[in-house]
Amino acid sequence: MERCIVHRDGNAITATDDRGTVHVPTATLGALLLGPGTNVSHAAMVLLAESGSTAVWVGERGVRYYAHGRGLSQSSRLLEAQVSAVTNQSSRLRVAREMYGYRFPEEDGIATATMQQLRGREGARVKRLYRAHAERTGVQWTKRDYDTAEFGMGSDINQALSAATTCLYGIVHGVIVALGCSPGLGFVHTGHSRSFVFDIADLYKAEIAIPTAFDVVARQPEDIPAETRRAVRDVVQDGKLLVRCTRDIRRLLLPDDDDEGQDWNVVHLWDGRGDHVVPGGTSYDADLPW
Repeated sequence: MERCIVHRDGNAITATDDRGTVHVPTATLGALLLGPGTNVSHAAMVLLAESGSTAVWVGERGVRYYAHGRGLSQSSRLLEAQVSAVTNQSSRLRVAREMYGYRFPEEDGIATATMQQLRGREGARVKRLYRAHAERTGVQWTKRDYDTAEFGMGSDINQALSAATTCLYGIVHGVIVALGCSPGLGFVHTGHSRSFVFDIADLYKAEIAIPTAFDVVARQPEDIPAETRRAVRDVVQDGKLLVRCTRDIRRLLLPDDDDEGQDWNVVHLWDGRGDHVVPGGTSYDADLPW
């Protein structure tokens, strides 16, 4: 929702602007993306919380992530799976290989490659992509070179690539927090509060960010960063990337899970014996020795 007043009417979220009011039943609402120009009431946020939905504050059409409310999922399965996988050497390598496998579906040897070999393949692949899109669009290309503190000093194509990548980070970040995962627990990237965001965004960078950036620069608009953000917005506005990103995260963290879409609203108590748990909401006073 953008440029409207978000309120509550019974069990529905309402969006009001100069064209009228739209009602959205919260039973059908998973995540509410609040874009520029929105004013949201306390009553609306309470209804979202009561319905197990989440709110994510984003840029125009979701191309930037700013903040979020509670996670969409009431289950901690994905978060626990993420923590378990990232803290074990073999499972972390498995997930990292899977991520590279998504990017190299036509290549053999991914399942046995070391991280050093995978990084080398990725670097070579991205260089080929830059050259190919430069030839396709006629945009002059030398190398990826940018300074985060001096954005305006970069070349046109480097500014466009940075703007497109930032948009992609925003979209992916929104999905990650809505699923209840940790943005900071990455498998390839590490040590940053958005390491997992960088991991997942890299799955789509070659398909979305890179070609879009070269296409924009080839048109030579007056404001390249702004035009790039709008171009990425238009590429992803059908929502298919959100669905794809959700499925990819689930498959990476829960590869053997066949309950896709199932949100277990249950609470267990840890029993102190490995992964063994017992039901919550039960009095265990009979277990006391006195």
